Amino acid sequence: MLLSILLQEAQPKGSMWSSLIWIVLLIVVFWLFFIRPQSKRAKEQQKFRDELKKGDKVVTIGGFHGKITEVKENTVMVSLAPEITVEIEKSALVQNASQVGGQG
Repeated sequence: MLLSILLQEAQPKGSMWSSLIWIVLLIVVFWLFFIRPQSKRAKEQQKFRDELKKGDKVVTIGGFHGKITEVKENTVMVSLAPEITVEIEKSALVQNASQVGGQG
Protein backbone atom coordinates (compact mmCIF):
# COMPACT_ATOMS: atom_id res chain seq x y z
CA MET A 1 0.00 0.00 0.00
CA LEU A 2 2.78 2.39 0.88
CA LEU A 3 4.50 1.52 -2.39
CA SER A 4 1.38 2.37 -4.42
CA ILE A 5 1.07 5.75 -2.65
CA LEU A 6 4.71 6.54 -3.38
CA LEU A 7 4.31 5.52 -7.03
CA GLN A 8 1.22 7.69 -7.44
CA GLU A 9 3.04 10.71 -6.04
CA ALA A 10 6.03 10.08 -8.29
CA GLN A 11 3.94 9.97 -11.48
CA PRO A 12 2.85 13.16 -13.20
CA LYS A 13 -0.92 13.87 -13.32
CA GLY A 14 -1.18 13.26 -17.07
CA SER A 15 -0.20 9.61 -16.69
CA MET A 16 -3.34 8.94 -14.64
CA TRP A 17 -5.48 9.82 -17.66
CA SER A 18 -3.33 7.83 -20.05
CA SER A 19 -3.56 4.81 -17.72
CA LEU A 20 -7.32 5.17 -17.60
CA ILE A 21 -7.51 5.39 -21.39
CA TRP A 22 -5.41 2.22 -21.74
CA ILE A 23 -7.64 0.35 -19.27
CA VAL A 24 -10.80 1.42 -21.11
CA LEU A 25 -9.21 0.49 -24.44
CA LEU A 26 -8.25 -2.93 -23.06
CA ILE A 27 -11.80 -3.53 -21.85
CA VAL A 28 -13.25 -2.56 -25.25
CA VAL A 29 -10.83 -4.85 -27.10
CA PHE A 30 -11.58 -7.71 -24.69
CA TRP A 31 -15.32 -7.23 -25.24
CA LEU A 32 -14.98 -7.06 -29.04
CA PHE A 33 -12.79 -10.15 -29.41
CA PHE A 34 -13.97 -12.44 -26.60
CA ILE A 35 -17.31 -11.60 -24.98
CA ARG A 36 -19.32 -10.48 -28.03
CA PRO A 37 -18.45 -13.46 -30.27
CA GLN A 38 -19.12 -15.93 -27.46
CA SER A 39 -22.55 -14.46 -26.72
CA LYS A 40 -23.35 -14.47 -30.46
CA ARG A 41 -22.45 -18.19 -30.69
CA ALA A 42 -24.57 -18.92 -27.61
CA LYS A 43 -27.59 -17.16 -29.17
CA GLU A 44 -27.13 -19.06 -32.45
CA GLN A 45 -26.90 -22.37 -30.57
CA GLN A 46 -30.05 -21.57 -28.56
CA LYS A 47 -31.91 -20.63 -31.76
CA PHE A 48 -30.81 -23.93 -33.32
CA ARG A 49 -32.13 -25.88 -30.33
CA ASP A 50 -35.43 -23.97 -30.28
CA GLU A 51 -36.02 -24.67 -34.00
CA LEU A 52 -35.42 -28.44 -33.86
CA LYS A 53 -38.13 -30.45 -35.60
CA LYS A 54 -38.88 -34.01 -36.61
CA GLY A 55 -36.68 -35.18 -39.47
CA ASP A 56 -33.72 -32.86 -38.73
CA LYS A 57 -30.28 -34.44 -38.86
CA VAL A 58 -28.27 -33.71 -35.71
CA VAL A 59 -24.94 -34.45 -34.10
CA THR A 60 -24.50 -34.97 -30.36
CA ILE A 61 -21.61 -33.49 -28.42
CA GLY A 62 -20.37 -37.08 -28.17
CA GLY A 63 -20.16 -37.34 -31.95
CA PHE A 64 -23.22 -39.49 -32.67
CA HIS A 65 -25.10 -38.62 -35.87
CA GLY A 66 -28.82 -39.23 -36.06
CA LYS A 67 -32.24 -38.05 -37.17
CA ILE A 68 -34.85 -36.57 -34.83
CA THR A 69 -37.99 -38.69 -34.57
CA GLU A 70 -39.77 -36.72 -31.81
CA VAL A 71 -39.30 -33.34 -30.12
CA LYS A 72 -40.17 -32.84 -26.44
CA GLU A 73 -39.75 -29.80 -24.18
CA ASN A 74 -36.14 -30.40 -23.05
CA THR A 75 -35.26 -33.58 -24.93
CA VAL A 76 -35.50 -35.13 -28.37
CA MET A 77 -35.80 -38.70 -29.53
CA VAL A 78 -33.00 -39.43 -32.00
CA SER A 79 -32.77 -42.43 -34.30
CA LEU A 80 -29.11 -43.44 -34.50
CA ALA A 81 -29.67 -46.57 -36.60
CA PRO A 82 -32.61 -48.71 -37.65
CA GLU A 83 -34.37 -49.92 -34.50
CA ILE A 84 -32.11 -47.78 -32.24
CA THR A 85 -33.75 -44.65 -30.85
CA VAL A 86 -32.43 -42.75 -27.83
CA GLU A 87 -33.66 -39.79 -25.81
CA ILE A 88 -31.12 -36.95 -25.72
CA GLU A 89 -31.10 -33.57 -23.98
CA LYS A 90 -31.37 -30.67 -26.42
CA SER A 91 -28.32 -29.12 -24.77
CA ALA A 92 -26.27 -32.14 -25.92
CA LEU A 93 -26.91 -31.37 -29.60
CA VAL A 94 -24.75 -29.21 -31.83
CA GLN A 95 -25.32 -27.93 -35.33
CA ASN A 96 -24.27 -30.37 -38.00
CA ALA A 97 -21.19 -28.88 -39.67
CA SER A 98 -22.60 -29.65 -43.11
CA GLN A 99 -25.70 -27.55 -42.34
CA VAL A 100 -23.89 -24.47 -41.00
CA GLY A 101 -24.04 -21.54 -43.38
CA GLY A 102 -27.17 -22.68 -45.16
CA GLN A 103 -25.65 -25.76 -46.81
CA GLY A 104 -27.12 -29.27 -46.67
